[in-house]
Amino acid sequence: GPAMTSHGEKAVACFAKGYNCAQSTAYAFAEEAGLEAQALLNMMSGFGGGVVSGMVFALGLLNEPYDPLDISAKTRLYEKVRRGIGEFRGEFGTTCCKELLLKAGCLPKPEPSVRNAEYYAKRPCAHFVEAAAEIAARILASPLDDERDERH
Repeated sequence: GPAMTSHGEKAVACFAKGYNCAQSTAYAFAEEAGLEAQALLNMMSGFGGGVVSGMVFALGLLNEPYDPLDISAKTRLYEKVRRGIGEFRGEFGTTCCKELLLKAGCLPKPEPSVRNAEYYAKRPCAHFVEAAAEIAARILASPLDDERDERH
């Protein structure tokens, strides 16, 4: 049959429907987290251009539940979050929406843009959304890396 849709592809498809960056990145993980898609989209709706917020949300959402007093479990999650942010920054130079757009030669505006063909042609947002979802998926799929990271 057809290949499984990747997290990046799910995120891009969501973004193409008009959802914001944070919603789209997080949406890619709704199904496996057992979260109703609309509930997740509502939760993330206020985060706007927060592509990294969506990634951090996904990392927490699919993290093993832990006792809030368990420092090592908390540290492992924070390591994943730091790694995700670090990978995104490594790829794009920043995690700031405004800076990402400026680097791409777009003028960021405080109000949402009309999503038309010109918008999708000019703005690199779908690319950021795809990358953030893929980074989160990679980190979630490789718990053993965390064990190694803590030792150096």
